Amino acid sequence: MSGAFRVSGRGRVDTARPVSFRFDGRTIRGYEGDTVASALLAQGQHLMGRSFKYHRPRGPISAGSDEPNALIGVGEGARHTPNLRATQVEIHKGLVTVSQNRGPRLNFDVGAINTWLAPLFPAGFYYKTFMWPRGFWDKVYEPVIRRAAGLGKVATAPDPDHYALHYAHCDVLVIGGGPAGLTAALAAGRTGARVILCDETPELGGTLLSDAHSRIDGLSAAEWVAKAGAELKALPNVQVMTRCTAFNYGPHNMVALNQRLTEHLATPDPAMPRERIWQVRAAEVVVTAGALERPLVFEGNDRPGILLATAARTYLNRYGVLPGKCAVIVTADDSAYRVAIELAEAGVRIAAIADLRANPDAPVVAEAKARGIVVLPSTTIQKANGNLRVRSVELAPVADNGRVGKGQRFVCDCVLMAGGFTPSLHIHSQARGTMRFDEVLGVYLPDRSVERLRSAGSCRGLFALQDVLDDGAAAGLAAAKAAGGGDAERPAPRVTDADAPGAGGFAGALPRRGLGSLALAFVDFQNDVTAKDVKLAVREGFQSIEHIKRYTTTGMATDQGKSSNVNALGIASKELGRAPQRVGLTTFRPPYTPVTFGAFAAHARGDQFDPLRLAPADGWARAQGAVFEDVGLWRRARYFPRGGEDMHAAVTRECSAVRTAAGIFDASTLGKIEVVGPDAAEFMNRFYINAWTKLGVGKCRYGLVCRDNGFVYDDGVVGRIAADRFHVTTTTGGAAGVLNMMEDYLQTEWADLDVWLTSITEEWGVIALQGPKAREILAPLVDGMDISAEALPHMGLKEGTIGGVPMRLFRVSFTGEVGFEINVPSGRMGAVWERIWAAGSPHGLTPYGTEAMHVLRAEKGYLIVGQETDGTMTPGDVGCGWAVSKAKPDFIGKRALALPALNAPDRPQMVGLLTDDPRTVLEEGMQLVRTPEAPAPVSADGHVTSSYYSPALGRSIAIAMIKGGRDRMGETLYAPAIDGAAIKVSIVNPVFYDTEGVRVNG
Repeated sequence: MSGAFRVSGRGRVDTARPVSFRFDGRTIRGYEGDTVASALLAQGQHLMGRSFKYHRPRGPISAGSDEPNALIGVGEGARHTPNLRATQVEIHKGLVTVSQNRGPRLNFDVGAINTWLAPLFPAGFYYKTFMWPRGFWDKVYEPVIRRAAGLGKVATAPDPDHYALHYAHCDVLVIGGGPAGLTAALAAGRTGARVILCDETPELGGTLLSDAHSRIDGLSAAEWVAKAGAELKALPNVQVMTRCTAFNYGPHNMVALNQRLTEHLATPDPAMPRERIWQVRAAEVVVTAGALERPLVFEGNDRPGILLATAARTYLNRYGVLPGKCAVIVTADDSAYRVAIELAEAGVRIAAIADLRANPDAPVVAEAKARGIVVLPSTTIQKANGNLRVRSVELAPVADNGRVGKGQRFVCDCVLMAGGFTPSLHIHSQARGTMRFDEVLGVYLPDRSVERLRSAGSCRGLFALQDVLDDGAAAGLAAAKAAGGGDAERPAPRVTDADAPGAGGFAGALPRRGLGSLALAFVDFQNDVTAKDVKLAVREGFQSIEHIKRYTTTGMATDQGKSSNVNALGIASKELGRAPQRVGLTTFRPPYTPVTFGAFAAHARGDQFDPLRLAPADGWARAQGAVFEDVGLWRRARYFPRGGEDMHAAVTRECSAVRTAAGIFDASTLGKIEVVGPDAAEFMNRFYINAWTKLGVGKCRYGLVCRDNGFVYDDGVVGRIAADRFHVTTTTGGAAGVLNMMEDYLQTEWADLDVWLTSITEEWGVIALQGPKAREILAPLVDGMDISAEALPHMGLKEGTIGGVPMRLFRVSFTGEVGFEINVPSGRMGAVWERIWAAGSPHGLTPYGTEAMHVLRAEKGYLIVGQETDGTMTPGDVGCGWAVSKAKPDFIGKRALALPALNAPDRPQMVGLLTDDPRTVLEEGMQLVRTPEAPAPVSADGHVTSSYYSPALGRSIAIAMIKGGRDRMGETLYAPAIDGAAIKVSIVNPVFYDTEGVRVNG
């Protein structure tokens, strides 16, 4: 035996496989199949942690994922995970666990003094305190609060495990492997539909694994589960996933599952991921999430040894563990009587059953009385006594008028609570389903669903086992048929010997004698929210249950209010004098239970945190010693230092080389889209603000895209390859967005157009060859092509080959110099690059990076979308009003661009700036004001968008957006500095170099 409270012959643990693990440094013995909670309870230990605010001793109240108290830390070092539920953590050899939120040790926590200080910490106390003395906040209050906040300690070292992400499709997803889930999956699976059945526990069966009384088809509940599970696993179209929690319901039946793969293993395969996130797209979803038993709210209801009646039954029949030797049961329905009978059969002395109801008369009640169990009707529990373990309770009669009489003390070492059952609505709520209040059951039930979802079993208010099984089968069959499944025999298991569900249940705080002004009766165990806190919130004016939730923090802990929401609603309803349905229910948000950050990250960590796209010349650039930067998803060469140069020196050299000889630049990261079809020109005409119909084949044009609000979205050069084919370039970061926008308009607005859109960003590598010697370098390399200024003028293009490699040659420039963009297949660009490099080296060809590219374009006053623009700039604002077609009947943004507000003279306009001191380089983002010493706050006239040192001019330059800037040339403004005097600047033309634009023509 692994402990004094282990019962021989009971439970599903493997007693032939003993397992040892450590808890707070002590060796604990259990069996394979135990959880940490069941193994500790088998030793008689209920104390497993301390509460969040008051540091009160706490033990488990449940046996599953709804556990709010028994939160422990699991693992060591980098594999330590805090706040796992002891009721779910499966033990294995070498497992190391610790209790949390205690100091110096679990059975003696100095923080427990907070219990005596509880009157100082009512609901919302943090809104009313810490306000004086003012200087104490930074030095005293905040440091103390930060040290006290939180539960458990997180690992600081990188997580050594790996996680996986998998996408799946199915016809029917069944969430929950209890009785309704099993019949739903069987019914759907027999039709041939693709079925996924997931359950958060290690094995299927749900409450049937704890039911030692009911019989199904002549079999015990556990035997019937084994039979049903075997049939499901034999069906090739059914996938069963245990230890797998459905935690988030997204739009269009996209359901996220978290599958724990190795945490229960002592020596997992290193190749196995620790957890896997499943993104399941299901045609139909059946939710069979069951119902959760409610705790009762009374003074001292958080003492270790006080737990739910169904939890005690689970520990007995699933783990073979007694919750104590002498029990008092407090109930508001019939379910607790079967628990009392089974515990009595296992050797537990039932001191009394206190039933809140006046006349409990179900057959199971009579059976309990016949066994000599004392039943006290119309009786409440006034108080539980004890510290590290409950030692006694005070039971008191309740008169017909609700008054509580004198109590009687009962000695016990455990108390079982049965407050009725709350259907689990979390998944239904996440799916944006509505709920209705059932006045007979006194709980909310699922109503209409927005998604293709149906609830079945206890989660929709059915509690008789026969009804649950039948409802699951009907839901599974209906879901399969809706998903296109065939006909099949519907499962029809017959139940015998099951207890009929009786009426009953209680929500709110139990009646008590006296005011109980100092009593701590807990509603939310994890956040230490008491009944007094909820009442205080109502007295202070909070009426909405959502406001009460936030003011008191009830239902905001990691258990998402599973055990607290309905009781909080009951208390608020009584205090407000309103029916519960008029008070409402809080919103259930994902995740259903906590999910590790590692599972969310999956493979996205380290080098895979951001997908890294490498330009075709990346290897060459690395060999040349380039310094890189991330641009969107791309890694791009920022500059190429030589001989110990810093960035400034390298960029100055690179810019000078482009201006005097030639530079080579990998421009492959530009987005590229091919627009093809008979209506390609018309599509371009509607999409871009400028005209495209008359653009000749072999010609290029600068294109600007606006949103329908008239604001600049993206830009790029477009070449017409043929009458029905355009080669469109976009900004590096805008490629995906522009393509999505094109597809959106093509599919939803312009379905009449015969056009195909294809991303060719990866298809073509682009070599930008820029500078006065660019033509001289390139001419000998192209095959039989005349690229003279006359044959290929600026903004022209030709198709041909370069060294036998197919090529689209664009005569364009982003530097203001003679420029060519050589488009070749990406896989062959390396060879072409090397040929150009070899041919250009004698001419002073120099590689340059993105930093030099920015300087060169700024010297010419060229726009960069996303730097000069911020999503609120029109083409006119950035000096591109000339591109807006006056003749086209329509294009995206045309109506917005006609609005007076978008044509106001005081709109921000793109201009150049020169500092008085040519050595001063402004900081990008600096605000610009009219006077140097204007007192704050002051309205700015604009801001700096780009700022560099210009090697060509030998001084600093900047581009800015300034209100009415083009009419303010020569005006003086000031850029206030954070740690110095304001910098004087003059407004000038944004074209700083080659203002006539002659160099680009060669």
